[in-house]
Amino acid sequence: MKIYLTGFIALLVIAWVGTLSVSGQGIHSLPWAIQSQAFYLSGLLAISLMSLAMVLATRPSWLERPLGGMDRVYRMHKWTAILAVSFAAMHWLLEDCDDLIESVFGRLGRPLEVQFSGLMHDLRDVGEELGEIGIYLLLAMVVLSLLKLFPYNLWRHVHRAMPLLYLALAFHVAVLAPSHYWSQPLGLLLGVLLVAGSCAAVMSLLGLIGQTRRARGSIVSISTPARDVTEVVCQLEPRWRGHRAGQFAFVSFDRFEGHHPFTIASADQGDRRVTFLIKALGDYTRTLPQRIAVGQAVTVEGPYGFFELPRRNPQARQIWVAGGIGVTPFIAWLEALRVKPDVALVTDLHYSTRNRATDPFVERLETLCADLPGVSLHIYDSQAGSTLSAEHLASLHDGLRKTEVWFCGPRTFAKRLRTGLTRAWRGHLRFHQEAFEMR
Repeated sequence: MKIYLTGFIALLVIAWVGTLSVSGQGIHSLPWAIQSQAFYLSGLLAISLMSLAMVLATRPSWLERPLGGMDRVYRMHKWTAILAVSFAAMHWLLEDCDDLIESVFGRLGRPLEVQFSGLMHDLRDVGEELGEIGIYLLLAMVVLSLLKLFPYNLWRHVHRAMPLLYLALAFHVAVLAPSHYWSQPLGLLLGVLLVAGSCAAVMSLLGLIGQTRRARGSIVSISTPARDVTEVVCQLEPRWRGHRAGQFAFVSFDRFEGHHPFTIASADQGDRRVTFLIKALGDYTRTLPQRIAVGQAVTVEGPYGFFELPRRNPQARQIWVAGGIGVTPFIAWLEALRVKPDVALVTDLHYSTRNRATDPFVERLETLCADLPGVSLHIYDSQAGSTLSAEHLASLHDGLRKTEVWFCGPRTFAKRLRTGLTRAWRGHLRFHQEAFEMR
């Protein structure tokens, strides 16, 4: 992700540098020159990154392979938006520092404003107003997005206004960008980004995102294998294209609440029936059993994700690690292996739970693994003092062989394991982890 974002910003900066020799502004004072060009560059980076964020928000499946899955696409969307707002804030501050520069260095060498008349003058006035209001609202929305305490269902509706803000800021840039930009390669690049971002914004406003991957269906069964876990089985229409074990989908039980991402906890049997194991992690999921009923309509969009069994390296040692509800993709993997066994597969599945006696997945894992001699199951019960650590894994396996660790569980748990195993198995570890976050 960092490589792609760095390359994107570098391309914009290179294109911007190419316009400096033809700016024709006749700036002689260095402070004013720095302020002017920093002002334009920050604005360019802000709207370009905003355009990229809008495109990423459309859930482009063609980016899953280069980025490593839709979870990485969303992560890139988040950080692209944060960078865009940071540059937008810088752009706003540079606009308001004219008085400071003038008080210190005087007006000598200040670039003259280009004068327009008629329709163009009116459009630029509107563009300036929209830009100023848009930046204020944009900053407020990003602050709300970063505040995890702000309820998701409210944040989702606030976030839906983002395409309108983008269109306002795109108009601001289109009418206020220096005219010499449009005769340079930078103008072509900026134009493509504005068109792409605007199309993405319109798709969002019209509710077209993910439309081709949506399938309707109904709930056929609901159960609560544990107090904080709801199991929902859905029967989908023929439009459902099927899924690979380990993938996830966006599920909508309530149009007002919108869609939520849940891992598909079942292998594809060809009958368009999918199972979701949903842990109570927020206000919506805690009350889900009271909100849904058998026979209720459901919309499932997907599948997405690259947390897939076929992606493993057959030449590398396999270690699977699950924590809590993170066991769901591995349940799907095991079901898929029971249908089509891989006799060459040898792996260790490590599952961490708070209480083995009350955990609803332990018995299911033991049953699934019983017919798979290549899979060794290890259960860790934290209440009994049995915990999984990087040191424990390193003691079980030497660090002389290439090893793939497939992890699904809490982020803090993943960070500890990755850090410890990287140190223990230097150069021989590949750590796979889904990093999906809606905000």
